[in-house]
Amino acid sequence: MDMKTAVKGIEKGTPLPIYVCYGQEKFRMQEFISFLLGKLVPSELREFAVIRYDMSETSLDLILEEAGTTPFMAERKVILASGATFLTGAKETGKIEHRTDKLLEYMKSPADFSVIVFLVDQEKLDERKKVVKALKDTGSVLAFAPLTADELVQWVVRRADSLDFRFESGAVETFLMASGTSLQSLASELEKLSLFVGRGGTVTAELVDRMVVRTTEQDVFLLIDDIVRLRKERAMSILYQLLKMREEPIKISMLMARQFRMMLQVKELERQGYSHQQIAGQIGGHPYAVKIAGEQARRFSFDQLGDILSRLSELDYKMKSGRIDKAMGLEMFILQLAV
Repeated sequence: MDMKTAVKGIEKGTPLPIYVCYGQEKFRMQEFISFLLGKLVPSELREFAVIRYDMSETSLDLILEEAGTTPFMAERKVILASGATFLTGAKETGKIEHRTDKLLEYMKSPADFSVIVFLVDQEKLDERKKVVKALKDTGSVLAFAPLTADELVQWVVRRADSLDFRFESGAVETFLMASGTSLQSLASELEKLSLFVGRGGTVTAELVDRMVVRTTEQDVFLLIDDIVRLRKERAMSILYQLLKMREEPIKISMLMARQFRMMLQVKELERQGYSHQQIAGQIGGHPYAVKIAGEQARRFSFDQLGDILSRLSELDYKMKSGRIDKAMGLEMFILQLAV
């Protein structure tokens, strides 16, 4: 089932008796659970009608027994069962036995006053298992994969709209370049911007530069983007700020190498016809970061990227062996690159 269909059913008051939530994007998963609880259980009754279990300590039998027990004081109860690894290919390490035949039996006649939500902290389910196939057939399975690059932009715009402010043209991209792709961090920064500009306010690219707290990784990401776009003064300004903050030059060069390596990987996989979503899965990056790396890589040939990585490797060796002053070595490398 897709998310829109699940949300519509819940809004209509006709939720499914079972949901299986899995995937990498934990923030969206928690958003869905908060939405589900908000629609199904009044806040004053959640102490009685929301039951949480850890399946590393609780058997499936006990959870199904709970589901079949009439809720106290509420019309409907929600059972949140975390650690449902019995639906994946992961090896069970605990001593708790989960009899999936009991779940298959329950699915034939589920209680109409209970909603069970199985939470799976894995990227994939084991679709070879009979119980997983049955859950998929009933539309109970919800995947929470990383948003695509376009979806991430839309998510930021929608979140800003819900906070009653907007971004000026181009400022969303500036915001994502500075903030990264973690939805938790993005949500926090959006809250901060909304408080600053107020209801109906507008966030500019300049305001993003002033207000958003960047990690070292994001600073290096922006530094490289400035190098790629031949903005030497801005690149050097970021470097000097990092050094002023006592960031280790070896760490900076390592992060630079990681970004140029991603450019090379993305360039090669794009040549082979892979989409950004597929590339993200291949190299373990976020689709938005892959998109930006692809744009940056177009300014270099394969040979140029290979040469840059070779020079960064040599710089790393010289810095670690004391053959060059670390800060000076980084400064010279950036000056030579941004020409």
